[in-house]
Amino acid sequence: MENSTQESHLRSENTVTYESPYPLYAMAISSTASRANQYQRIALGSFIEDYNNRIDIVSFDPETLSIKTHQNLSVEHPYHPQSSCLALHLFTIRQVSFCSPLTSFDWNDIEPKRIGTCSIDTTCTIWDIEKGVVETQLIAHDKEVHDIAWGEARVFASVSADGSVRIFDLRDKEHSTIIYESPRPDTPLLRLAWNKQDLRYMATILMDSNKVVILDIRSPTIPVAELERHMASVNAIAWAPQSCRHICSAGDDSQALIWELPTVAGPNGIDPMSMCSATSEINQLRWSAALPDWIAIAFSNKMQLLKPGPQFSLDIVVEWLGYDPVFGW
Repeated sequence: MENSTQESHLRSENTVTYESPYPLYAMAISSTASRANQYQRIALGSFIEDYNNRIDIVSFDPETLSIKTHQNLSVEHPYHPQSSCLALHLFTIRQVSFCSPLTSFDWNDIEPKRIGTCSIDTTCTIWDIEKGVVETQLIAHDKEVHDIAWGEARVFASVSADGSVRIFDLRDKEHSTIIYESPRPDTPLLRLAWNKQDLRYMATILMDSNKVVILDIRSPTIPVAELERHMASVNAIAWAPQSCRHICSAGDDSQALIWELPTVAGPNGIDPMSMCSATSEINQLRWSAALPDWIAIAFSNKMQLLKPGPQFSLDIVVEWLGYDPVFGW
């Protein structure tokens, strides 16, 4: 397979930048590194209000701090703003679809044959990709479902425009459990992240809110912490793959913040332990499970890989807060 190499415009020990021809919105990182080397595959989706959107696959080499593009793995993903039907594309298997736009999906790490999707038609759908069929479809929310996240092999959670976080168990499909509802009526919840290092905890964000809400499923309805240091709406959240106490958030204030959750929050709230600044709103955020030292953010037409350091040391924080021509702080 012939590869062309896209070197970062700015590269240091702790940052690597890839510039796309298109504005970037969607992003996903492979949960494992390549067997032949330590390359980390990253999928990037464009966001163009036109029919011709694309998904590009790139590889990141942490040894050489280089990013390679794979032209033969770049695919078109047609989109039209007025389309009434979107599909889940499984490119190596086959295409299946329902005529309701999908809003998000999550791959089951424990039982990889399962994928969960959610839709504006209020449903959560579980797919068996080995058989290429729908295993089950659940309806519990009253409005559009915006995000879905697996916890255990047969347990997942979802957030909705109805303002609720619900937990589902495939062994009892007739019931779901509400563990949190928006404090303001009819305020949608947009994103959900389950702490894979400690499944008692998850995080969610509200529409047009600068808060990240931390939940303990043992204590429904009452957040255990609210992270409120962003200056604009939060767009993305990701738990650290190697620590149950660290979470990263990013938003319209062009900031990516790493937080360390204390045992008990102080009266004045929680301050982030480190911060980096982008040149525009950060649309997407991923924390690599295969390379847990690296965090990826997407803003404008750039994907930036950040290395805060395995111990989040003060020296690294100072480097993050220093001037960077790409971040522009």
